[in-house]
Amino acid sequence: MPVTSAGLLLYRAGEELEVFIAHMGGPFWARKREGAWSIPKGEHDAGEDPLAAARREFAEEIGAPAPEIDYADLGSFRYSSGKLIRVFAGAAADFTVDEVRSNTFEVEWPPRSGRRQSFPEVDEAAWITVTEARSLLVVGQRPALDALERLVAPAAE
Repeated sequence: MPVTSAGLLLYRAGEELEVFIAHMGGPFWARKREGAWSIPKGEHDAGEDPLAAARREFAEEIGAPAPEIDYADLGSFRYSSGKLIRVFAGAAADFTVDEVRSNTFEVEWPPRSGRRQSFPEVDEAAWITVTEARSLLVVGQRPALDALERLVAPAAE
């Protein structure tokens, strides 16, 4: 059974469609920009409601509760590793966060040093245009942007 996660892709439509995405924290991602951003998401158990898991993980990674809005199921997307992410999108034009307060993870750093350090799972989150998000998001999540554009396009016509 593949590892499954669920995430929330907040969006706002203006002159250009924007999405709220997060830069992954920790030393591996510190100096990377392209391919180093993610939809706020996390793993969930097979019996857990994916939308509830996505809302929980959003709060843990961003440090603010997910907006109380309607969410559309964009579907599941497979990473090259086989991991699946189920993405839910919601229009949240008024959503803002003053400061990201993410949960942390622990890793041996520097490698083979024997020292363990804690790092935030997310060190930054921002509204980014879909055009820019295509290069910033990890590759396995980029198809969710196409699904979002299909969802929003009928409303724009």
